[in-house]
Amino acid sequence: MITEQLDSSLVLDAVRVTEIAAIAASTLAGRGDEKAADQAAVDAMRTALNALAIDGEIVIGEGERDEAPMLYIGEKVGRGGVAIDIALDPLEGTTLTAKAMANALAVMAWAPKGTLLNAPDTYMDKIACGPGYPAGVIDLDRSPADNVRALAAAKGVPAEEITVCVLDRPRHAEIIASIRSVGARVSLITDGDVAGVMHTADPATGIDLYVGQGGAPEGVLACAALKCVGGQFQGRLVFRNADEKERARRVGITDFEKKYDLHEMVRADAIFAATGVTKGALLDGVRREGGQIVTHSLVMVSSTQTVREVRLRRPA
Repeated sequence: MITEQLDSSLVLDAVRVTEIAAIAASTLAGRGDEKAADQAAVDAMRTALNALAIDGEIVIGEGERDEAPMLYIGEKVGRGGVAIDIALDPLEGTTLTAKAMANALAVMAWAPKGTLLNAPDTYMDKIACGPGYPAGVIDLDRSPADNVRALAAAKGVPAEEITVCVLDRPRHAEIIASIRSVGARVSLITDGDVAGVMHTADPATGIDLYVGQGGAPEGVLACAALKCVGGQFQGRLVFRNADEKERARRVGITDFEKKYDLHEMVRADAIFAATGVTKGALLDGVRREGGQIVTHSLVMVSSTQTVREVRLRRPA
């Protein structure tokens, strides 16, 4: 792992960017238009990034240049300054926002240049748990049931007391059955697997383990968050066709079977910021009350293992 650290002055800059994106997306909450909500967040985040004294490159973004008009992979942002990799999802939970459902977030991670995995826009098999467990307690190559048993033993509780977060998708039917076969609880979420992974690091959510297949870019963002609080993560890219493998080759990935751990996906100290768009288990959503806008954010720094909770109130 590279030990280079980002300047502490960037911490509040990061959370200001996610605040601005969340506020923009929140104006579309409940209006049924996923694309409009996402575009509002993208436009706001890009404008905010370009106002900062950074030399930033998007390594996890809204897709490749031909597919995304804003914040595409490889885009340069900022007005010059410290060189950083940027992973972002201006609106993690577009469907959640369009339907005014819980747990939509604006999320972003920063790390020194060249230290974030440039993950292609493919799927990834993932497993994650929070801090406080021995290294290797979870393993992507074990069955979900065996991982539940291992985590329960490390926690000193029966498997029945373990709760596993899983995206509610038909492809996860076998995973869900395996988890329930040992008596563990399954907490299904409709969208937002960055938040799902983050839940494992917050005892208040009641989530012990995250298992399932989701977007590879979101895996990098989730790793940046867990790196700040000491959790564990493993992921393996999933390729459905030759085009997806070619995407991986273009970003320098040649070992298509590699199992990545957290520190291979985020190879240096990182800053992670998230702001709630809609109210969820981790963060409150954007509120408008008494002529003011109220936001709720987390900003985390891996070098110091610190988590700041930030509540902003400003004129609407």
